[in-house]
Amino acid sequence: SQQGCDPFAQTQRSKLQHRRARINQQINKEMRMRAGAENLFRATSNHKVKETVALELSYVNSNLQLLKEELEELNSSMDVYQNDSESISVPMIPLGLKETKELDLLGPLKDFISEHYGEEGVLFEKEIKEFMELRQAMRTPSRNEAGLELLMEYYNQLYFLDSRFFPPTKTLGVFFHWYDSLTGVPSHQRALAFEKGSVLFNLGALHTQLGARQDRASLPGLNQAIQAFQRAAGAFNYLKENFSNAPSLDMSAASLTMLVRLMVAQVQECVFEKVTLLCAQSDFLARLQLAQEAARVEEVYSLVHQTMSQPHVKDYVPFSWITMVHVKSEHFKALSHYFAAIALCDCPAPLDAELLEQEKAFLQFHVTMPEGPSLGVLLQDPEERRKLGKAHLKKAIMKHEEAMRIHGLCKILRKMDILQEVLSFAHKRSLSKYSEIDHEEDFFETGEAPDIHPKTLQKPEIKSPNFSQVKVTDLFHRLGPLSVFSAKNKWYPARRVHLMRGENGFGFTLRGDSPVLIAGVIPGGCAAEAGLKEGDYIISVNGKDCKWSKHAEVVQLLKSTGKEGVDIGVITLQGSECPKAVDRKAAAMSSGCGMPKSNKENSRKSLMNSKGASTLLVWSKRSKRSKKSPHSGIPFTAVGDNEAMY
Repeated sequence: SQQGCDPFAQTQRSKLQHRRARINQQINKEMRMRAGAENLFRATSNHKVKETVALELSYVNSNLQLLKEELEELNSSMDVYQNDSESISVPMIPLGLKETKELDLLGPLKDFISEHYGEEGVLFEKEIKEFMELRQAMRTPSRNEAGLELLMEYYNQLYFLDSRFFPPTKTLGVFFHWYDSLTGVPSHQRALAFEKGSVLFNLGALHTQLGARQDRASLPGLNQAIQAFQRAAGAFNYLKENFSNAPSLDMSAASLTMLVRLMVAQVQECVFEKVTLLCAQSDFLARLQLAQEAARVEEVYSLVHQTMSQPHVKDYVPFSWITMVHVKSEHFKALSHYFAAIALCDCPAPLDAELLEQEKAFLQFHVTMPEGPSLGVLLQDPEERRKLGKAHLKKAIMKHEEAMRIHGLCKILRKMDILQEVLSFAHKRSLSKYSEIDHEEDFFETGEAPDIHPKTLQKPEIKSPNFSQVKVTDLFHRLGPLSVFSAKNKWYPARRVHLMRGENGFGFTLRGDSPVLIAGVIPGGCAAEAGLKEGDYIISVNGKDCKWSKHAEVVQLLKSTGKEGVDIGVITLQGSECPKAVDRKAAAMSSGCGMPKSNKENSRKSLMNSKGASTLLVWSKRSKRSKKSPHSGIPFTAVGDNEAMY
């Protein structure tokens, strides 16, 4: 079975997670105290008590404020997640994992197995413990492919847990507790959707940590970082589209939109670094391309900055993130102007053969046309090129200074030497270029350089999680095939029937596999006499469990019985006696409940057993996994395959 990391291995990152867990516990305690104090404040009419409580409340609130600041500082510890290479890469923003409380499922699942499945819960202790061990391991996934697989394995196992133990009409009665990754505020819900969603969030967060730790000075490292941030964007996007009404802010639609955009921006930044690495630096067109790539990075970071600055988002996004994103948008704007200037000032005027191609590229380069001579003249006149280049450098220097000013406003970022180095290096580079091309006898007023048109060679892709890449087997396989033995089906207690073979056999027809279904009972035959009914499932023959048996295996067992006859165990699904009525009722319920589409995963409770629910759930994909559709009135769908009379 899969293992989580040793949570006590004191790596930098696990120290971080420990501090985060400790802060989460303190926040939890303070919030309980606050809730108690607020209740007392509302309930009491005693003036003296009110004053004391008000004092305590202000104390608790300031404590909470301090804890949240400490947590924010942790969320901003980007350097811990960065790689150790010598080269300078601008830090990326990784997310911390959501913490969760331990969960004891032993009692609730054993009870459910005996009540719903009519089996002895004690006999399934091994499986329940194995599931709980898997949950325990996924709380501390290692920061590599194995950690991602562990989260996927648990997420896929939740599909089976859902199908086996969470009927549409009631909950299991256990609470899933998770802490908000950004604020540390605890939330809990009975809905399994909250557990699934939180695991999915951690899958995205782990991808961000993998992306941030790559050595982006090399091409393989860059490609891995791009892949990781694209997969992080995919996980957050999938969460946003398939889950809703999450009780914690980090999983709200606004927050997830922001995270998807942040990841896309980080991908775009890696693409810029990749183009820089691959570029033949001295080439005019290559430098135009770099300028346009930088403008594209600026554009996506500006969008992230807008998203983070929205009223309901900016209160809980760490200030250091908002600053970082703002700094990057200014920094890349400066770089776009710098590379434009370099293209104009450091590259020779085009030869006749190159002129047409360069003119064409330059025509789509600026957002608005630069003032002055026509492009053909400009490109061939070194003095005109210098003038426009100087205007671009002037703008670059202004933007570099703006980036450094914003960076200085955030005390957490001020501690980040790497970022400081990158900003001041870029600033100095632009300054020295400016003084190199600035002539003392320049009497012209340097014009306003137009902005550069954003363009990229590689558009970021949002890569949804591929759940099928991690194969899992249903831990509760022994309960029987899911098409019948699921939480949403109900059946009458199992009956044991003794059959003697008559002249014409047993007098029934069988159909399908796992479990085999009695498709027809001949009136007056042995089966009819013994009380077998059409629609019964055979679950045992002579004491041998047949829930998973194939058609031929059951036939073989029946045929090998002698004169003493055979004991057959059968169950009848409730509602299968008259499937048409069931279908009509479900259709009426699904059309009558008027659920808004947006409620997705968490609305499942109110849909009860309506068939409409299946279209709203993430797990509507279940029909692809099991050959039998679990949605039909009678779950036998293998119609006509080897139906025969026995």
